[in-house]
Order: sequence, then C-alpha cells, then structure tokens
Amino acid sequence: MKILRSVRQHLLSRNTLLSFRTLLTLSLATMLTGCDGIGGLLSNARVADADNDQVITLGDSIFALSGKLQDELEAKAGETFRRYTVSGAELSDGSVATSVEDQYQRALSDNSDIETIVMNGGGNDILIPAIVFDPNDCKTQWYEFGRLSAKCQRFIDDVYVDSVNLLNQMDADGIDNVIYLGYYYTKNGIFLLDSMEEAVDYGDLRLSQACDFSTVDCQFVDPRASIRDSHIIIDGIHPTTAGSRILANLIWPKLQPLL
Repeated sequence: MKILRSVRQHLLSRNTLLSFRTLLTLSLATMLTGCDGIGGLLSNARVADADNDQVITLGDSIFALSGKLQDELEAKAGETFRRYTVSGAELSDGSVATSVEDQYQRALSDNSDIETIVMNGGGNDILIPAIVFDPNDCKTQWYEFGRLSAKCQRFIDDVYVDSVNLLNQMDADGIDNVIYLGYYYTKNGIFLLDSMEEAVDYGDLRLSQACDFSTVDCQFVDPRASIRDSHIIIDGIHPTTAGSRILANLIWPKLQPLL
C-alpha cells in the first residue's frame, strides 16, 4: 500500500507539474498575442498616419513586442512609417491574433498608396504549435541527428504557399517593393526552443524562395548569422534592444535606397 501511495503521489506531482507548465505556456502565449484583432496586449500601437505613409510594416512580435526594430528604422530614416505589426500574428490564420494578411488589408483600407512593405511572417505558424504540443514535429531532438521531420517540412511548405500567394497579391495591388525579414535561431529560455534550429533553417529557405519566386520585387533578409543568444530576451524568442538594432542594421541597406 505504501508503494502504491508513493507511486500515486509521484504521478499526481508529475501531472501537476505538467499542468503548470501547460498553463504557463498558454498564459505567456496569450500575453504575446493580439487582444482585440487590431492591436495587441504587448504590441506597439498601430500607426495609420505617419510622416511617410507609403512605407508600412507588417508582421509579428519580432517587430511588435517592443517596437524597437521599427524605432531604429525610423531613426535612421528621419521619418515615421505606418505600423500594423501585431504580437502573435500568423501569416494567414487569424485565430490567435490579427494575421499578416489581415494587417495588409487593413493598411490598404487606411490608405492604398503603398510603395514599400517591410515585413516578416510565418514564424508563429511554426512556433506557436511547437511551444504548446508540437503537433507538426518541428522540434528536432538530439537523437534525430539534426534531421527535420517530413511532417514539419510539409507543414512549412504550406506556409511557403501562403507567403507566395500574399506576395503575389501585393504585386497585383501595385506594391513596388517588399523587404522580407527572415527568422533567427531561438534559444532555451522560458520556452525550450533550442531544438528549433532545423525548422528555422528550412523555414528561412522556403521564405527566401517565396521572395525569389513570387512576382513582386522582394528582398529577403537572413538574420541567422547575426543574432546570437545574447541578443534574445529571457523567453528565448524575442530580440533585446541590441538585437532589434542589429535587425534594423540588416534591413536598412535595402530600405534606404527605396525612400
């Protein structure tokens, strides 16, 4: 009986720990998502009228959580741009926060005279499921010898199709230029995400191909070689102020000639 009681207590303790981790994950994910379909609880404010309304930013919390990346770009330009980025945004699915597609439509509705888009997108499509339950098997464990699962590759291929469709639509709408920021390697922090390297590699490959194979004039920015663990905050995902500055420095040489 003592053995059974000990086993039962161990299982209860383990289940409690798992429940706590799940609740923590979901709570933090909720904090980082949009709260009303327009803005976000921890997102920079939407800016519908700026010094230069022909440049807009679209994307997720890499831009939106602190707003520092956009601040850095605007400081370099000496003018403000319209902002539509939302924390938690996926590329086309708006079930968590305002999707990048919907951000774009909102920007067109506010003012369709858009020449240049600085954006990212697709990262949360992969990351949010991986954080919670990893149903697409996008985390690569040590015993898998660095091989990304075929299931995750197929899932990222679907994200690629969505990104090509969005970029082609931008071209059809008369957008002149797109600067597409890729993703850097996440790290182990509050979320254990060091095992996402292969997914990031394959995701950036497909996003760069979307840039190359879509009809719009699109330039891809690859940050993987520039962002280190020290440039990422404690959650393991988002850039520090220094990290945002590095990302801005990567984007700026492509943006400056377009202003």
